Parts: sequence; structure tokens; C-alpha cells
Amino acid sequence: MRSTFTRLLGGLACLFVPLACVDLLDLRLRGTVDVVVVDGTITNLAEPQIIRLNRSKAEPVTGRFGMRPITKATVEVVVDSSAVIACHETVDGSYQLPSDFKGQIGHAYQLRFTLADGTRYVSSQQVMADVPAIAAVEAKFNPRSLSPALDGFFTAGHDIFIDFTDPADKHNYYRWDWNLYEPQKWCRTCVSGFYSIFEPLDTIPIGFYKSGTKLYEECFYPPAIPGRPVSEYRLDYACRTQCWEILHSYSINVFDDQLTNGGPVSKRRVAQIPFYQSGPCLVELRQLSLTKDAYIYYKLFQDQTENTGGLADTPPTVLSGNVHNVANEKEAVIGYFTAAAVSKKSHYLDRKDTEGRSFGAMINPDPPKFDGEELFFALNRRKPSPEPPPPNDFRIFIDGTPRPPLAVCGPIDQRTPFKPPGWPD
Repeated sequence: MRSTFTRLLGGLACLFVPLACVDLLDLRLRGTVDVVVVDGTITNLAEPQIIRLNRSKAEPVTGRFGMRPITKATVEVVVDSSAVIACHETVDGSYQLPSDFKGQIGHAYQLRFTLADGTRYVSSQQVMADVPAIAAVEAKFNPRSLSPALDGFFTAGHDIFIDFTDPADKHNYYRWDWNLYEPQKWCRTCVSGFYSIFEPLDTIPIGFYKSGTKLYEECFYPPAIPGRPVSEYRLDYACRTQCWEILHSYSINVFDDQLTNGGPVSKRRVAQIPFYQSGPCLVELRQLSLTKDAYIYYKLFQDQTENTGGLADTPPTVLSGNVHNVANEKEAVIGYFTAAAVSKKSHYLDRKDTEGRSFGAMINPDPPKFDGEELFFALNRRKPSPEPPPPNDFRIFIDGTPRPPLAVCGPIDQRTPFKPPGWPD
């Protein structure tokens, strides 16, 4: 159930495949649609500043969209029309600015990138506006918070409301998103393989292994044993240390202060946190400033996804954003590059108000029994299948290495072993 706004991608990755925007592109010819997708927001926080480039392409027969990262591009951010900051590719399609870079309020930012084939793109200039602090947070349990049911199952959740004071000196535009930290018990799944802390070494007889001395910390996929049929199985390994799953907002929430300019904003709902498990969690709320044109873009997309039922549905039109092909203005480029100041506030949700509550509604009249594994089920749509203790039918270690092992908390982009700020001691 990870929503990967490839961050609007927990939502923007999913979000942009069939996107909608200011310049509307008719999708009746969607079998031939092949568009560049841009996701990038420069913030004033000391956090990774990442630009994501993908290509969304429809299959000629089905019209279904697929997303693949754009690699080996040259990506730059221009500050105040003068300083040029180069980005480096960290993983396929993700381009990060230097680790010490962060945006500054009142400064202007522009994205430029060149694809491997020489095609050049540039965004409009975005000036980072200030943002007021979040003053107060309130959470209320709502058994029908999520409608339609998230992933067809979860309806219950906590509605999160905030108070803040809107500045009176100018017209302001806002967007909210959130990161959710859920305690995680399971850290690795191996498909037709097994987890090993140290590098497994072949030995005799065939199919038996012993541990080497080189640190491995990965799933090991052994070759098939001659004469034995190959079967697919999944083995799940518990976490070796404390670990938190990191989940992201899956919808767009924007606001224009036209009717509240200069006054207090009270009880604004900014998040709907799914009821994944009965234990506590931590919500990191993010209040972002927007430029006017960025607000218009996100508002159109918000309206369209609400009308079509969610990010997974294909909207009737695609929205071109503020990035264009230098040599071909008519090319539709999806997504948006902007700059936003951010006010963060963490809220510890103890979930004591959920005692005896249901985890959701499922069309299945015989819902599964979770056995305390609600979060795992939400993420994987099944219960965990731990490696059975020896002796078992899986590959055996002959050197007395304890089985099953415990796995490290990772991958780091979706889990962390470090206590999130705001989690009580």
C-alpha cells in the first residue's frame, strides 16, 4: 500500500502517469502518448533536494500507462538567473542537488535539464514564498475517514486538523502533505531465496551452505538443484533492530487564502491517516507555500482526481505543467517544478481512541484474521511467512549458523532504524 507520490509521487510518481493540467491533452489518442514527467520541489529545509524525471508511455494496444525513469540526463537548477547548481543522479531517474543545498525565501529557482539524446527542457521561474508556522494539531478517529476505501479495504483513519494564522500582507497559497512513521516488525522478503547475514558458500552435498566471513545482508537466490522441481516461495524475516515504515500522503490538498486573508485558519483538515494498526504512530505534517501558478496546477489536478475517484483512475485529460521543450513548445511535458517554504510539525498519534475498532471494510464477507499483522497485510495483502526453524525444506546451513536470521532495517528510502523526531522516549 505504498503510495509513491514519486512523492506527490505517495502520491507524484503514480500521480503523474495519467496526469491532468493547465494545457489539456486529449487522451483519445492515448495509445500513442509518450510524455516526459517532471517532479521537483525545492524547499528551505535541510533535506535531500531531488528532481525526478520519468517517461510515461501508453501501450499501443491496451492504452495502459507505464512509467520508466529517465537516466543519464544533465540536470541543473538556476538560482536568481545567475548561479547554476548541478544535480547528480543517485538512483535511476532521481537527480539530487548538493547535500548542503537548500532553498531560501524570496529567491527564484528554475529547472533546466538535457536528455541523453540532446533534447533540452526548461521550467518557468519560481520564487519561494514564506509560509506561516503550524500552531496547533488535533486528531479525531473517523471510521469512514477514507472514501472510497483505500486500496479497496481501509476506510477507518484519523482526520488531522491544524490551526495557523494566515499573513495579512499578501495573497497566500498552500499545499499540505505528510509522512507517516509506523513501527515495523518485518524488514525483508525473499522470493524463492533466503536471507543471509554473511555471504553463503556452496559446500557438499549440493543444496547445503555454510556462512563465509564477508558481510552480505541480502536475499540469496540459490541455483536449482538438479532433479528437483523449482518452486516459488516467499520467506519473510523479522527486523534485527527497531524499525519504522515510512509512508507518504496519497492525495493533493491545496488552499487559497482569498476568503481568510490575514485571519486565523482553524480546524483545517490536512491529512487522513489510515488506521493500519492499533499501536501508536507518528505523523509529520508539512505545510508548504505555493506560487500562484503552482496552486492553479495542483488545484486542477486535485479536482480531477476527486472527480475520477483517485490516482489510479485514468482521467480524461492530461495536464501539462510549467516545463517545456526548448525546441518544441507544443510537446506536452507533465508535472511541475516549484519552490516552497515548509513548516513542519510532528504529531504522535497514540491511537488509544481505536480500542475495539475495526481496521476497515472489505467487500469480502469473510475478511481475513490479521493476528496482529495489520500493517504487514496492508502493505503486502497477505500474512507474513517466516522461514521455519531447522530442519526445514529450504537450503540448510551446516556450520551451525542460527536460522532464521534477523534482517537489517531497510531499504532506507522506505524504512528507518532511527527514532523519528517527535517519537517519545
